[in-house]
Amino acid sequence: MRYFFHIGYNGTNYNGWQRHPYGLGVQQVVEGCLSTILKRPVAIVGCGRTDAGVHASQFFFHVDVDQPWEFDMLFRLNKVLPDAIAVFDIIPMDGLQHARFDATQRSYDYFIHTYKDPFLSNGSSLYLLPDLNLEAMKAATALLPHFNDYRKLCLTPADQDNTICYVTEARWFISESGDRMRFHISANRYLSRMIRIIVGQLLKIGTGALAVAEFESYLRCETAPKHLAPAYPQGLYLSKVTYPFLNLPARSSFATIAQGQNQWLNL
Repeated sequence: MRYFFHIGYNGTNYNGWQRHPYGLGVQQVVEGCLSTILKRPVAIVGCGRTDAGVHASQFFFHVDVDQPWEFDMLFRLNKVLPDAIAVFDIIPMDGLQHARFDATQRSYDYFIHTYKDPFLSNGSSLYLLPDLNLEAMKAATALLPHFNDYRKLCLTPADQDNTICYVTEARWFISESGDRMRFHISANRYLSRMIRIIVGQLLKIGTGALAVAEFESYLRCETAPKHLAPAYPQGLYLSKVTYPFLNLPARSSFATIAQGQNQWLNL
């Protein structure tokens, strides 16, 4: 029997979601806790990957078991998981739906603060850039859904089977005070460091270091950036994962403390 687990995690102290030999990933922690509870080795399949230091206010993984458990798994798993990882829901599946391959859309939010605040440092990225050209950033962002090949905005395009991504939404929000910003993007898939690279390029546009026309040439695959400098990881959240058979609201309160109680306005 297959179960989907709806979780969220603060990625500050983890080397991304996936299990690998280069540091502790969220997947390894969850698999270890499930193995302890079920008293057997457990392998789980996540809905995607996140970089080191990146968070997820909504994430799904699936696990297969021979027999349904006869105890409160939600309570027991949350009891043994560290505080940075939370399980919100456990959903039994009626077939072999796949947490990764069946996802039709993933949304991310990237949070920026332009003033130094020690209480935001783990959940938002500090950029001391108070005089950004917001109109230029907005114009460049509006181009994203009109292009599909993101090979020039990917850290390792040669390692990808293909570099086609269908961006359905991309826009900026700003706080009423003007010193907090949020970049939101939705697409069917993403390439290596793609979102953080895009944010980094958009910030360069905001400072005047990059023209909107040059950014468009990257999207047209006519030219490539001289330097791919991804934005800092701690501002990035995987915030929504959608399936044809499952469309749960994100537990937005999971990220509220780090992101602040802002009234976000359209840029």
